[in-house]
Amino acid sequence: MAPMDAAVDVAPERHLAAALDATAPRRVTILGSTGSIGCNTIDLIARQRDAFEVEALTAQTSVARLAEQARAVGASRAVIGDPTLYGDLKAALAGSGTAAAAGADALVEAAAAPADFVMAGIVGAAGLRPTLAAARQGAIIGLANKECLVCAGALMLAEVERGGGTLLPVDSEHNAIYQVFDFERADGVEKIVLTASGGPFREASREAMAGATPEQAVAHPNWDMGAKISVDSATMMNKGLEMIEAFHLFPVDAGQIEVLVHPQSVIHSMVAYVDGSVLAQLGSPDMRTPIAYSLAWPARMPAPSPRLDLAALGRLTFEPPDDERFPALRLAREALVQGGSAPIVLNAANEVAVGGFLARRIGFLEIARTVERCLERIDHRAVAGLDDVYEIDGAAREIAGRLLAGAN
Repeated sequence: MAPMDAAVDVAPERHLAAALDATAPRRVTILGSTGSIGCNTIDLIARQRDAFEVEALTAQTSVARLAEQARAVGASRAVIGDPTLYGDLKAALAGSGTAAAAGADALVEAAAAPADFVMAGIVGAAGLRPTLAAARQGAIIGLANKECLVCAGALMLAEVERGGGTLLPVDSEHNAIYQVFDFERADGVEKIVLTASGGPFREASREAMAGATPEQAVAHPNWDMGAKISVDSATMMNKGLEMIEAFHLFPVDAGQIEVLVHPQSVIHSMVAYVDGSVLAQLGSPDMRTPIAYSLAWPARMPAPSPRLDLAALGRLTFEPPDDERFPALRLAREALVQGGSAPIVLNAANEVAVGGFLARRIGFLEIARTVERCLERIDHRAVAGLDDVYEIDGAAREIAGRLLAGAN
């Protein structure tokens, strides 16, 4: 199998021109403002209103929350993805001074509008086109959407490079690596280590997981996340997607990316160097820390995250991941090595399967089985551009949907 294309150089030192005058308010757009990442971003901005000007907020269906956020931070524009909800949004914003828009094209237009910083927080492949639009206008992009790099990593990084912008990973793991990775001397890196909490089923048997409910799967022991991401944590697919994402973000080979289970979620990830040194970024499990790092980059800003008290914590533990009980991790690594269309199929099938599980159409263990069957049924191929990404994504979703429906 051919390896994936090498990662594009995203060393932060090459893009310092994108950093702003610290005395000027940073113009911000938040894609997916009503989700977990978006709400945490709004929380930080609301605490320092003079430091930010909000250009646009977007959501898919949450009209009331979107309008409330727009009023709270004085957003210039609010966009709802579902065009049938335009009237509701316009009414909710009446008298606020915030312009209303709706539909997929309006989401892309909001992402492409001039802004200094764009938080890409739309979950799933739906975030791909808006995030690419933000990349083309040269903004600093806080990337909280794994799928953009999983499905179109080389394309995304090429657009960021062409637009002269900066890509800052917001996932706690990649943000941690970004803070301690020596981009100027990458040949001194031995490996990067993504830490994983292990999710709610870390010690559960396969028999227990077979009967797991959506409520149990979304009850993450450490993090407050949306339903889809929480289920991905429970299957450990999130860590598999993060391996693929890390391959694109950092100049390392697939074999230099490891996963280590760390139940306390205090060490967010590590970089091991050839001299035996290991640099780690630590903090309490609060997404406002990596979001604040991205919002203020290259400076830092105050965040209300609970301060880490190692003495009170007492001990940190680690264990290897169990690929037998969590096959999604194995499937993701295989897709990473295979490259081309495989990661797109992996992601699309997983989105459909997780949706089926949350709707109680399939059991928890059927999520990974559905993904594996999709990977087996779709022939591997190279990916030339965005049209290929959408074509492969659609084909994988169709097959996954048939599998959920019990069709052959």
